[in-house]
Amino acid sequence: MVARLIDEDPEAAYAYSKVALRLASRVAAVREAGGFAAYANQKYSEALAEFRAARRMTGGVELWPVMADCERGLGRPEKALDMAGAAEVHKLDKAGQVEMRLVAAGARRDMDQLDAAIVTLQSPELASHSIQPWTARLRYAYADALLAAGRNGEAREWFAKAVEADRDSSTDASDRLAELDGVEFVDALVEDDEDAIDTVNPVNTLDEVDEVDHVDDDEVDAIEDGDDVDDVDDDSDDVDGVDEVDDVKADDVKVDKDVDDKD
Repeated sequence: MVARLIDEDPEAAYAYSKVALRLASRVAAVREAGGFAAYANQKYSEALAEFRAARRMTGGVELWPVMADCERGLGRPEKALDMAGAAEVHKLDKAGQVEMRLVAAGARRDMDQLDAAIVTLQSPELASHSIQPWTARLRYAYADALLAAGRNGEAREWFAKAVEADRDSSTDASDRLAELDGVEFVDALVEDDEDAIDTVNPVNTLDEVDEVDHVDDDEVDAIEDGDDVDDVDDDSDDVDGVDEVDDVKADDVKVDKDVDDKD
């Protein structure tokens, strides 16, 4: 669970790791997972303690680079450099050695030693044309160090090389390259506020409402009884009068219709 959540929700991963540590603190894998969860939440002191515990249980050296990076996070870049020169580094596999080189270069930059950081990153792995899992990050770190040193032309070249190696978009090398080239990306789906369609409330098209004449109850009763409106005393002038309508019987109306015989 911690491994699944650590990238998308580091805080939740950290919470799960604390539960796991209470239940199985003597399991090396649990201590290691707890260390990475704390590391993802920048709790470097706690992460370092868990990594050390896991290393004591297993006797391995694979956690050495991340332990050195925790020293950087705690504001001790000199300690990270000491670890970079320790014998444990020679026991690391190729990926671990590249990771240790990245940490050492970061420590040099923490100490404002840009030129030393650039030299630290220069290696056969950096010069290699083969693409390895660490290639994009190594090229990116080198390009970023060059840019910080004001060597923009070289930085652009290495950001471009990082883009070539970054097949899973693990870095923002493409954005950095575009920034150096002065290219701005515009989201075509988002319109400026001035171009957006304003939402308009429905407008009442009836500007004026005709007044309805008031008819008194006496007038209504008179109309229903068939009396003339003139016979009703009323102070209101709203009703002028109602014409009398003669009763029309159905027998008084005859409709003649000639029907021609069909041929």
